[in-house]
Amino acid sequence: MVTETASDGAGDKIRCDACPVMCYIKPGAAGACDRYANQDGVLVRVDPHILLERTVSHGGKLVPFQASGDWDGKIVHEPELFVTAIGAGTTYPDYKPAPFIVSSQVDGVDMVTVVTEGIFSYCGVKVKIDTDRYLGPEAATVRVDGEAVGHVTTSEYGSQMLSLGGVHHLTGGSKKEGRVTCDALMDLSNRKAVELVVDGGASVIVQAGQPPIVNGVKEERMRVGCGSATIGMFAKQWQGKVDEVVVVDDHITGVLSEHQAGKLLDIPATGIKMKGRRSTPGRYFQVAQPGTGWGGTDISDPLSILGPFDPKTAKPGTTLLMVSTTGEHAGYYVLDETLTPVQREMPPELQFSVERIQENCEPALCTVLFMAGAGGSLRAGVTDNPVRLTRSVKDALTRVTSGGAPVYVWPGGGITYMVDVTQMPAGAFGYVPTPAIVAPIEFTLRLSDYAALGGHVDYVQPLDGLRDVSKDIRQLPWPGQST
Repeated sequence: MVTETASDGAGDKIRCDACPVMCYIKPGAAGACDRYANQDGVLVRVDPHILLERTVSHGGKLVPFQASGDWDGKIVHEPELFVTAIGAGTTYPDYKPAPFIVSSQVDGVDMVTVVTEGIFSYCGVKVKIDTDRYLGPEAATVRVDGEAVGHVTTSEYGSQMLSLGGVHHLTGGSKKEGRVTCDALMDLSNRKAVELVVDGGASVIVQAGQPPIVNGVKEERMRVGCGSATIGMFAKQWQGKVDEVVVVDDHITGVLSEHQAGKLLDIPATGIKMKGRRSTPGRYFQVAQPGTGWGGTDISDPLSILGPFDPKTAKPGTTLLMVSTTGEHAGYYVLDETLTPVQREMPPELQFSVERIQENCEPALCTVLFMAGAGGSLRAGVTDNPVRLTRSVKDALTRVTSGGAPVYVWPGGGITYMVDVTQMPAGAFGYVPTPAIVAPIEFTLRLSDYAALGGHVDYVQPLDGLRDVSKDIRQLPWPGQST
């Protein structure tokens, strides 16, 4: 993007109107956001404008449904070259048309893609951290550099969840809180590592697409399932090799002999007694407090969750395997004459079952979903009747993408979307010091539909002529594809 800008009485400085800060930029310098600069009296976008090119994969073929003639191997109903909003610039406030409104043909259909770098105050990230380790109490504040940037939310199966950012942290607190929140959101969205500290909980280093590091320890795998699910999956493999198995889990601890899977395999009772709250047979809640030890509990000694064995049922020589839901922790025990479990060397056949649990655990990763509300004047850059754009998105006439990546648009009012940042080109996010996050957003639809919703058709330019107006263009392969 190149925009001629008057000096506005500031000597040889030019004034940038790309965000509410309205920086005066001297020659050879960039504005406060590092996105725009004064190049010989002309306001230029510092980063290149990114176009994504699809390449044909030879490893597999996609079936062209409802197509006639021989298939040429190309991806169906997708443009070979896609104009992203990364580096396109913005037109804040969007009473002006979006920076680029580009026409192209896809399978003989005239299409248009409207691109802009949106400025989002109403935005944040949802972070999924694959670990059964306790990060902190639900709703606890999450901090970066001592500033509140979000909170712990409800955990999911094998993962801890965080909700970070949002308008109240960006603009509703102190100036430092807003700046720190903005920096954290931008770094997380750009797939950089950020250290987060949970009040009353753990320190965790989060980086999209990488394993989490909890209290200095890199997580290797997420749990295979809860303790009860683990019993169900592996009961048959334990039959005849061990008398009793306890799978330690912060959520549901499983006990083989009492579990329905054990009953169906005719595994006899062992007289084992568990601490915690019994749910259904072989399933126990709250055997310990949450923590970073065995199975996401606070224990380091698994025997601490056992009560005395029932002498009416238990027998000396009874064998016991205790294992966590990731297979990271495991111990083998034999009851002595006093019915006390004594640790022994793990038999090879049981070590194999522990390794099988580990094998069935998926790699632990951090997932970062950027979430924003694309409302307000951003829509005016697309059409002079903004509500029509919202309706067009809801009616699936307009496809929303972010840096070319598919997004999930929430039901209900507005255009509230989420995108997986690992599906976007690197460095797709920026900021303005209001503070707010700058993120790419693209709207693609038929040219006829664009005209019908009151789009800025006079500003449509052909894809082939894009280089004439956007001098600094970088063409990249679609994320996940090689050139």
